[in-house]
Amino acid sequence: MTAAEETTTGRTLVEAGAPVAGSMSAAAATVVFEPAAARVQVHDGFAAVLRRAAADAAGLPTGRERVRAGAALAFAVEHAVTLHRAGRAVRGDDFLADRPGNRPVADELTEAVLLAARASTDERRVRHLGYLLAEVAVSPDLDPGVVGRALRLAGALGWRQLALLAAVGRRDRVPLPMTPLDDDPRGWTAWAAREDVAELQRTGLLDPPPAQPRPGGAALPRLRMADLRLTRRGVLVHRLLVLEVLREDAVTAALADLGLPRS
Repeated sequence: MTAAEETTTGRTLVEAGAPVAGSMSAAAATVVFEPAAARVQVHDGFAAVLRRAAADAAGLPTGRERVRAGAALAFAVEHAVTLHRAGRAVRGDDFLADRPGNRPVADELTEAVLLAARASTDERRVRHLGYLLAEVAVSPDLDPGVVGRALRLAGALGWRQLALLAAVGRRDRVPLPMTPLDDDPRGWTAWAAREDVAELQRTGLLDPPPAQPRPGGAALPRLRMADLRLTRRGVLVHRLLVLEVLREDAVTAALADLGLPRS
């Protein structure tokens, strides 16, 4: 494939993300494939990674997987622009560098993110997968193994669980409800939401872990959302998916599913 063909097909792939990423997809494609015409910029090396990924994914057939792949790249550009404006520089280690007999780490990670995005039938997750790609590019403290772990942890979580992690992560500025959680709600929605919380505790993303039965059958303390804290695993997922900016209406909906008001 010539450079011109790579640009044409790759740009088309990014622009195909419009059903998920909106009009921002076209602007993102310009940043990556025609930077001289763009009003904002990203690091040249990071843009090159995105161009290669878009060209590789350009052969995907028309369908939602193609849409999600393009949208993930567009969201990566969106967050990269934000980070660039904030003065966060692309990492200076070997993240972008060629390796003997292997691709750059950045290329491998980008492929993994696009595979995760393509599989995300809940397309609200795609935004945060794209954000992860840009966040890792400016985080030299995170090696490929740590990022891979974060992707695996995030891949097992539903949208409501991400919203619950976001709620706990912003607890210092938006207090969480003090109302005790019902341990066995009768309604299915509330029951499933309570199971989501318990699963986050069991998988080590939230502290405290689920309470264990006491000797003699003594009553267990009732859990409140205000009691929950992010563990180190939880901090990793929260940080890389940039859940700090997850939509407030999603957090409100998750708490409502638990039968709790927003404090």
